[in-house]
Amino acid sequence: MVGVLEGFATIAVIVAVGWLLADRRILDDSAQVNLSRLAFYVASPALLLTVMQRTSLEAVLSANLVTSLLSFAVIVGVYLLVARLRWRGGLLGSRLIGSLSAAYVNAGNLGIPIALYVLGDVAWVAPTLLMQLLIITPLSMALFDRDARGEPPGLGRSLQRMFSNPITLGAIGGLLIAVFDIDLPRVVAAPVDLLGAMAVPSMLVAFGISLRRGPRPAAGRSAGHVWFVVALKILLMPAVALGIGLALGLRGEALFAVVVTAALPTAQNIFTYAVHYRREVNLARDVIFVSTFASVPVILAIAALFHWLAGV
Repeated sequence: MVGVLEGFATIAVIVAVGWLLADRRILDDSAQVNLSRLAFYVASPALLLTVMQRTSLEAVLSANLVTSLLSFAVIVGVYLLVARLRWRGGLLGSRLIGSLSAAYVNAGNLGIPIALYVLGDVAWVAPTLLMQLLIITPLSMALFDRDARGEPPGLGRSLQRMFSNPITLGAIGGLLIAVFDIDLPRVVAAPVDLLGAMAVPSMLVAFGISLRRGPRPAAGRSAGHVWFVVALKILLMPAVALGIGLALGLRGEALFAVVVTAALPTAQNIFTYAVHYRREVNLARDVIFVSTFASVPVILAIAALFHWLAGV
């Protein structure tokens, strides 16, 4: 249980630093945008390259991966259905931010420490991380680029844009390094590691700035939308993962891992995408903020339940 609290406390401190810097007028809205750009174009691709090249492919190609992908698809489907009925209209990018906010879990900077301290092995979170980086992120980037240009490009142009996106390139580059067992020279690996280390702090500080400079989270007319997305992320997604995992034959520790991973809050990089593409910035910010705090008791309850069942 201490590992869960430590992971959330680390995030809270860095977000608080961003909030304080904005409150003291040391950083402003332009700093938020610049930090998000730094994370998008440089730090996040470097981090993804580093993470993917160190991930064991044997550990991720399992029923865990299938469960993560199907859980993601179910939650996105539910969100799009309700959004179409309840919040009619909306741009492609706006619907995409809503979908990702509801289903894209914080498997990196929060999932890794929780996997280590709660599940006992970082490999448990690797399937979700791989699925999001190599399937969801490239497809999302292509759709974001399509929305930003306001035109439906052909397959060739879509693939070109998908594989020219820095986030996608970082993930694919890391995977290729792992597959071909390439040993990067220290003069290359060291700068990449340092740049990647900036990704999470940059996202979190920018997030803290937005909390201070923007409207109060989950307030006003958008509150219903925010709480609906949070409920999908924190409550429905782990329940769906539990059902799918049981159907695929997962039991014990493997089932525990997929349910805890599904209960992780929305990833901070969704906020980075929202800022970069100027779509539903406040929605992404509010869902990340609320889901991060709401996921703590949910994950603790899941851990307690599985611990009790194991002792029965």
